[in-house]
Amino acid sequence: MWVLGRPDAAAVLKDKKARASLTRYFDVMQDDKPAKFMIAKRLSADFRIHDSSAKLWKLHTQLTKEFCSLQQQIDSRRNRLEELETPEKSYLDLKIEISKRILESCHFCTRRCEVNRLGGELGYCKCGTKITVSTMFPHTGEEPELVPSGTIFTLGCTLQCRHCQNWSISQWHEKGETFSPKQLAEAVKHLRSSGCRNVNLVGGDPTPWLHMWLETFRHVNVNVPVVWNSNSYYSKETAKLLAGFTDVYLLDFKYGSNRCARKISDAPNYWEACTRNHVTGMKYGELLIRILVLPEHLDCCTKPILSWIVQNLGKQIRTNIMFQYRPEWRAREIQELRRRLTKHEREQAIKLAKETGLTNFIT
Repeated sequence: MWVLGRPDAAAVLKDKKARASLTRYFDVMQDDKPAKFMIAKRLSADFRIHDSSAKLWKLHTQLTKEFCSLQQQIDSRRNRLEELETPEKSYLDLKIEISKRILESCHFCTRRCEVNRLGGELGYCKCGTKITVSTMFPHTGEEPELVPSGTIFTLGCTLQCRHCQNWSISQWHEKGETFSPKQLAEAVKHLRSSGCRNVNLVGGDPTPWLHMWLETFRHVNVNVPVVWNSNSYYSKETAKLLAGFTDVYLLDFKYGSNRCARKISDAPNYWEACTRNHVTGMKYGELLIRILVLPEHLDCCTKPILSWIVQNLGKQIRTNIMFQYRPEWRAREIQELRRRLTKHEREQAIKLAKETGLTNFIT
């Protein structure tokens, strides 16, 4: 039934540009290849619970290389996932252990609050230890290649965007419902069995809940692509843990300057974190980039973002230039954000994309 409402979701299966940019995602979606988390569960990790964090990170670096090699073997049919034994401890288990330790001095995001969440302290995102969910459902409003997307909205965020359209979720204005990893795993399996092409981890932002997402997929036994739907403001450590877990990095590219990022989203050093994470995402998975065009921010944000993408990721990278901006939450605190985009601004954004040479963008 969802195809009737989104015919482009069916047509995208034959879209050469989309398939070229997201080749492996389409294969996993259609069960031709295993999701990364499934491979991670078959890669043995020899560690002890009392090993130092430095030792665990060293092992993780080694196993990330081994994971990439193993994935290549499986993708090229030189090895079969079904023929690999399930180890006592896996690469995914190692990620879970490291993520739990990060909670003791939290630095999942670039902000690096370093609060002890295990001890009950709350940082900027106000996230504790038990994942809190707003809603979960087959989303038909995402990019056509994702629809229907098994979207799980969690509370809390690492930013405070003045114009946030999900502000009741990101800023804890909702109560939400707590879930255990096993309960979430059942929800993931249900979404997949109901026809969802992927499981879409979003919020708010999924970053503060990384430890719970890794634990959740320990219990997932169905093949489903993992979409990491993030504001891109996560730390180097989080990026390392996402490698070998995330299939599609659905990343916002919000600002072309740190001045705008700080002014609108209270996000110091956003440009450095965002560009780094896009590069890392392309190295370890596949990218789908979102650019929300803001009023009066074409020269300072849209233009440098598009230029950087083409120069550093390539002109063929799948990019969604979004014109959905509307004043929400505290947007009226900032003069230029009090209105929607004009027709001229929308046309200029498309013109900029073409001028930079981007060949695989949608609006």
